[in-house]
Amino acid sequence: MKRHNQILAAVLVVQIILSVVVFWPRSAASAEREPLFPDLEADDIVALTITEPEGKSVTLQQVEEDWILPDADDYPAQASKVTPLLEKIVGLTTGRLVTRTDASHKRLQVATDDFARRIDFETTDGETHSLYLGSSPSYGAIHFRVEGQSEVYLASDINTYEVGATAASWVDTTYLNIPQGDVTAVTLENRNGQFAFVKEGAGEEGGGTWTMEGLTADEMLDGGKVDALLRQAGLVNLIESLGKEDQPEYGMDEPGAVVTLSTGEKTVTLRVGAKDPDDNSYVVTSSESPYYVRVAEYSVKELVENAREDFLRQEPTPTPEANLDES
Repeated sequence: MKRHNQILAAVLVVQIILSVVVFWPRSAASAEREPLFPDLEADDIVALTITEPEGKSVTLQQVEEDWILPDADDYPAQASKVTPLLEKIVGLTTGRLVTRTDASHKRLQVATDDFARRIDFETTDGETHSLYLGSSPSYGAIHFRVEGQSEVYLASDINTYEVGATAASWVDTTYLNIPQGDVTAVTLENRNGQFAFVKEGAGEEGGGTWTMEGLTADEMLDGGKVDALLRQAGLVNLIESLGKEDQPEYGMDEPGAVVTLSTGEKTVTLRVGAKDPDDNSYVVTSSESPYYVRVAEYSVKELVENAREDFLRQEPTPTPEANLDES
């Protein structure tokens, strides 16, 4: 009888073990083999819009082999920046389930009206999907959810920092780049007047000395100030692309500054338009590009504000000698 009970107990233990094996939740390693978007490849995504909580957004669209910003007259985007995001989207899996309750969406910042980022994308077959990126419970981890589903998952290979809702996140931010050593003459015109500079004695390998038109005998040009002018006018980085069509609010009818850069091969004109009172950025346009763009204030501030005296070398004020009483 005792032996019989031992056999029954052993059978029961085996049954329990089998039940655990069969019904135990799948491990993360096993679940990771289930993609969030089955049968979707990065090349299948042809358009996407990225939105931040405050409403700022940017739309990217693929035209043939190129990516563009359709809302900015097809300003070119960089596939080298877009493709990695597409690969991370199609690489998302259901391996790390966090919750299945709708009530948790706001707390995890994946709700339709409360999120860190929303990515709306369209595929080649015309289907659209919305993906919400939410809070980060720990370094390298982020909550995410697909529109229409209650489940919230955790990912470690995507983050909000690399999903920007500005044009600068997806384009080549270098709007204008004229090597400083190539410039042989420059003219600046702003509200303080017109200032012309010419480089004398420049050879094939650069060098030379800057001179300023209209210098008097007791004035000396500060060459470092001319170099600073060239750095601002010759290398311009955008923060937003605005499109090809001029708008009255761009202020190009009465620009704040006009800079003309001359090299041995061409002449380039840069115009600085209106200042945005909200973020202090400026609109600029270059003869090298059909596009108007917005730039940070610090990058053109001196072009707009410099006056004649700002280019002159200021002699140090002599220190008065102390009056000593004769003993």
